[in-house]
Amino acid sequence: MRSDASWLENIITEFIASSPENSLRNEENERAWDQPLVGFSRGDDPLYPFFKEDIGPFYWTPEEIMSLTFPGVALAPGRLTVISWVLPHTAATRSDNAAQKDLPAERWSRARNFGEDCNHALARHVVSLLAARGIMAVAPTLSPLWAWQEAEKYGFASNWSERHAAYVSGLGTFGLCDGLITRRGKAMRCGSVVAALAVEPTPRPYTSCRQYCLFYSGEKCRKCAARCPVGAVTDDGHDKEKCRRYLFETAAPNAEARYGFASYGCGLCQTGVPCEAGIPAPGD
Repeated sequence: MRSDASWLENIITEFIASSPENSLRNEENERAWDQPLVGFSRGDDPLYPFFKEDIGPFYWTPEEIMSLTFPGVALAPGRLTVISWVLPHTAATRSDNAAQKDLPAERWSRARNFGEDCNHALARHVVSLLAARGIMAVAPTLSPLWAWQEAEKYGFASNWSERHAAYVSGLGTFGLCDGLITRRGKAMRCGSVVAALAVEPTPRPYTSCRQYCLFYSGEKCRKCAARCPVGAVTDDGHDKEKCRRYLFETAAPNAEARYGFASYGCGLCQTGVPCEAGIPAPGD
């Protein structure tokens, strides 16, 4: 199982290091992402059915998305692995966005658009290499069955959350603005693939889903709330609908008008904050 984990870590790291897909597609052809973090979780981890119960019946467990993708094939949850990765933004992208107050920087908008294309290409690459070994696999968010949903408890949601998979896979915990704080910070994107192989799960070095956030550790940081241009982050958490309106009604048209491509990234709450590039320490 360790050899499988090492092989998967290597192909993910190598793809980000060498693939031409990892590009902001600007004049300088800068990289979109720095070296990734990789983690694993078992398909029968109790957090997955907990998410389904907590978020809504539409939310997939690893077993469900595999059964939908490979109908008629019996797949025991304990023999499935969720392969999760974190793609950190580059220092240049983080610096540019941290300097902004109302609208995302061009590098950030490019990373949200073209960098996400790279993220999807990585997921397809992992699925393809697994298939070449005769291993069934699927990238849940690339499934034609994936869709946005409305959760009674949380509002705007979907069938599968990359951040939740990363949390289960030992890669980070959630902050006040709902961003995932990782060892490389929360200025990042996530991806995942569910595969029919057993890999030793990555230990979770935390006991709480909010453990890395200074606000929840008693320091009342609130830096991400101060960074939000529309007040979508408060002491009560993240107003997803207000955030979504800003992304689609302000950030996306701005990117189209100024940069000539569609992008609804923002990331202001992910930059210029103590958890931008790592896990913050008390006093940060």
